[in-house]
Amino acid sequence: MTARTTGLLAKSSATLLVGGLLAMLSPSTAVAAPVYGTSEAGNPFVDGWYADPDTEIYDGRYWVFPTTSKSYDEQTRLDAFSSTDMVNWTKHPDVLSTANISWAEYALWAPAPVERNGKYYLYFAANDIQNDSQLGGIGVAVADRPEGPYKDAIGRPLISQFHNGAQPIDQDVFIDDDGQAYMYYGGWHHANVVKLNPDMTSLGTFADGSTYKEITPDNYTEGSFMFKRNGRYYLMWSEGGWTGPDYSVSYAMSDSPTGPFRKIDKVLAQDPAVARGSGHNSVVNVPGTDVWYIVYHRRPLSETDGNHRQLAYDRMYFDADGTIRRVQMQVRDNFADGNALGWKTYGGSWSAGDGRYRVNRSQGGKALLDTNFADFTQEADVTVTSGGGDAGLVFRVTRPSVGLDSYSGYYAGISPSGKVVLGRANDNWTELGTARMPIAPGSSHRLRVTAVGSSIKVYVDDMTTPRISVTDGTYRSGASGVRVFDAAASFDNVAVSPAQ
Repeated sequence: MTARTTGLLAKSSATLLVGGLLAMLSPSTAVAAPVYGTSEAGNPFVDGWYADPDTEIYDGRYWVFPTTSKSYDEQTRLDAFSSTDMVNWTKHPDVLSTANISWAEYALWAPAPVERNGKYYLYFAANDIQNDSQLGGIGVAVADRPEGPYKDAIGRPLISQFHNGAQPIDQDVFIDDDGQAYMYYGGWHHANVVKLNPDMTSLGTFADGSTYKEITPDNYTEGSFMFKRNGRYYLMWSEGGWTGPDYSVSYAMSDSPTGPFRKIDKVLAQDPAVARGSGHNSVVNVPGTDVWYIVYHRRPLSETDGNHRQLAYDRMYFDADGTIRRVQMQVRDNFADGNALGWKTYGGSWSAGDGRYRVNRSQGGKALLDTNFADFTQEADVTVTSGGGDAGLVFRVTRPSVGLDSYSGYYAGISPSGKVVLGRANDNWTELGTARMPIAPGSSHRLRVTAVGSSIKVYVDDMTTPRISVTDGTYRSGASGVRVFDAAASFDNVAVSPAQ
């Protein structure tokens, strides 16, 4: 089963949406499929610096094969990740390395997985060749299992030269409904499509006798990806410079797998509140549904190293005419994966487990996401587990460090003493407002802050009437996170989104 085509639920099946899983029930089978708004357990969804993710579904398991995001000389190995629920991921290290490819030395890029006739193929680029006299290009490896180990299938590059100006990199393989396999590839602002023969290790020809057909759409840079939905072919690609903030994803649609492909829109770009350099994507369709995710890499806001890229995914939606809506990066973490990837702590002892993020009793311990929201809504389930103080949300934070009020920004918290508090910090504390409400020790409460310009409102449980409403324009943007004061606490279902 592949990740590239969609089918609708059989009319005889019933569906139930429970806890983010679509349970598809039929007389003979029951399977659970992930239906989320984003990676609800947080982006990045795996640990480490990775880029260029490609995806497949093998026997009900979701697979992601990325580039190892290091310097060219260090890019000699590829890892893979697999999951049954797109929440808990298993790492499969070293599925392919240059040690198994006689002609490859470095710059092992953009693995593209596909299964055929019981064999698993992994297409890759190596050596980052700059002209036709250099050894390298696109190769193909094969294995008996999705996790490998993969071995070079033909002992040489499958595509070793520039054709139509396209650097032989960033390949993607797509098998159409009629069984014909295609490979889309290219860098240096040119894209080609080729046919793969049934052996998957040699190139076929088109009806006009050609092997390499140029399909370059407007503003193409690299990173081709093809999928099919409702009989339409979607070509996606990356624009801009891979180290720059303008790196982004656009797409075209066609009635043919070979085009023509005319750009329709840019669907994924940097969000200055969430991440930069978002591109080189793939797409996952949950089998039996019309649920789709865009899987891509992006650079955290605070990172300046071009290779510091991470893997993320968000829901991808279609309009009635088949066009793709622009993707909004979501900021969520329900800690269901048992980790706190993407969080940075300042004081306190923090741990994730059993679907919660916990901190021991601390005088001002805080954990922040690498975000920079100005106008937003931020919320979380907050439980004060011990201590005489409070716990809650910090926002518009800059200059964070370890210490009681060692940051610039705002904090809203709740205390088992029945107090709701809002204040700002700048190495000291200024209280802006308080309210009273019943808060039982150890009870969980939904805490929300909405900040638009200088208007700040704090809600607890009742999301229609604010407990505290103030006007304060001291800080206009910054990171979002959670904090404790003289308390131990746990947090769950953290979410931050632009104000509507």
